Amino acid sequence: MQQTVKYKRVLLKLSGEALMGEQDTMFDKATVDAIITQIKQVVDLGVKLGIVIGGGNIFRGINGSELGLNRANADAMGMLATVMNGIALKDFLTNAGIESKLYSALAITNMVKGYNHDSMISRLESGNVIIFAGGIGNPFFTTDSTAALRAIEMNAEILIKATKVDGVYDSDPKVNLTATKYYNISFDEAIKQNLKVMDMSAFDLCRTHKVNIDVCNIFKVNSLLDSVLGQTQGTLIHV
Repeated sequence: MQQTVKYKRVLLKLSGEALMGEQDTMFDKATVDAIITQIKQVVDLGVKLGIVIGGGNIFRGINGSELGLNRANADAMGMLATVMNGIALKDFLTNAGIESKLYSALAITNMVKGYNHDSMISRLESGNVIIFAGGIGNPFFTTDSTAALRAIEMNAEILIKATKVDGVYDSDPKVNLTATKYYNISFDEAIKQNLKVMDMSAFDLCRTHKVNIDVCNIFKVNSLLDSVLGQTQGTLIHV
């Protein structure tokens, strides 16, 4: 049966921790293979896809500052961790027969091309999956903010935040077993209830530029596919 794609231009925010699965290693092969399979499902439908990759499986800037590192330096290390993940993700995609282009807000000569908007759009239109690494290139901004910014720059129709939780709840479902899940909720209502979906700067960027957010569990089968079909298994946050 022909599947009708609702969102043909998508930004996927993928955390570094997602690449670990339930293991205590930088990458878990079974988990990575499952994520790449989901990505291939949507790419094969002709979806123009950008991916902002985090670095939490290697290093988190916020954790470094708690250890006594200067916050700006800790964030720089976190950005470098996303570049490492970006290089790995490009190889994972290549092994699955998916063409991709890696850009970094931190240009690293002979290793990673520095981010350029026009080049990115050209590659995206030619069918490449675009991998965004290096955050936005400055400290004190999360990869959530990077995802919001890159979604706007690539004219994405939806920002899909792939997490380990299957949507947005009124309280932490790991702590409160009776937490209520929202299947759709407005930006204004989410802000009013102080729901911890993304950091506020990222959230405000998406609201201002009318980029809806789909929060889903990347570990659920077909979750990414269902999201691009407009049938999310998670929560849609809308203008």
